[in-house]
Amino acid sequence: MSTFLNIRDMVVVIRGGGDLASGIACRLFESGFRPIMTELEKPKTVRRTVSFSSAVFEKEVVIEGIKGIFEDYPFSKDCSKNYIPVVLDTKEKPFDFIGADVIVDARMLKDLRNDKFPPASLKIGIGPGFDAGVDCDFVIETNRGIDLGRKIENGKPEKDTGIPGIIAGKGAERVFRSPAEGTIIHDCKIGDLLEEGDLIAHIGDLEVRAPFKGKIRGLISEGVFVKKNEKIGDIDPRENVNCFLVSDKARAIGGGVLEAILSHFCVYFKKD
Repeated sequence: MSTFLNIRDMVVVIRGGGDLASGIACRLFESGFRPIMTELEKPKTVRRTVSFSSAVFEKEVVIEGIKGIFEDYPFSKDCSKNYIPVVLDTKEKPFDFIGADVIVDARMLKDLRNDKFPPASLKIGIGPGFDAGVDCDFVIETNRGIDLGRKIENGKPEKDTGIPGIIAGKGAERVFRSPAEGTIIHDCKIGDLLEEGDLIAHIGDLEVRAPFKGKIRGLISEGVFVKKNEKIGDIDPRENVNCFLVSDKARAIGGGVLEAILSHFCVYFKKD
């Protein structure tokens, strides 16, 4: 006789609503879970077209047919909804983690010494900053390579290199940063194919231009205040890249989270 996990009754909370967190949410949703996502009041998400954090500004977004809807307080942890709720988790409006079966920290903060996991039956950390067996149950590797998406039961993932992976010979230059402190104004949109030198955005009187020919894959929301040298977007040298589908990296990490949840909760009993 076997006992199976009723995943529709599980409360799974994903902290963060960026592209990797959203890839995890999509993988879980398609597998039958109904995750809840938490975000900041003004998220600085770059890959907004594949991030449920965009619901904070737009109230409702759809990623690969899966709907994400912003819900304000009071909020109910109802697992029967056929969409992904996106709720705030701030000092002014702290999210109530009580009752969560699984907490996935996908905020990609990389340094969490002063930010501990809330209580839950299963705690999963995404990428650098976590130590499996110490501050969480599992860590999922986020660096590209043979271990991408691997479930780590003891120890830490690879260190953050701070350098984007190489795509078509382009690495660090794929990311563009704010030349000064100020409010960003767009001069293009995600999905646009630009030539080298084309205008991407303005920060005050300063311009941000394309470093090479490529497609704008990410750009933080217009009107957001940014600091000098803060990441504000990225460009992909591949003209045929799809900016509206969950990336292979996010899917692999989502698979690691799914494996961690199922391996932790699914226990099979054999009849003697």
